[in-house]
Amino acid sequence: MVNGLLAGLLENKKRYGYMCCPCRLSSGDRTKDQDIICPCVYRVPDVKEFGSCYCALYVSREWNEGKIPHEYVPERRPPEKMFA
Repeated sequence: MVNGLLAGLLENKKRYGYMCCPCRLSSGDRTKDQDIICPCVYRVPDVKEFGSCYCALYVSREWNEGKIPHEYVPERRPPEKMFA
């Protein structure tokens, strides 16, 4: 899973010139995508609340050791940024 995410980050770097989250749609505009450049601004609150970020590239020790459930992490990015 990690290798696939890393490949997506590298592909986005080739495509857009920056490594935006491979689990989200990029606009191709670095300024508009600033919040989803990896590590995205949503990573810290996601890991704090759920033990992993949206795409599960960043996880807590407890998540990794199976001490907390691997729950679905809802999208925190506001709709107006996703469809701009």
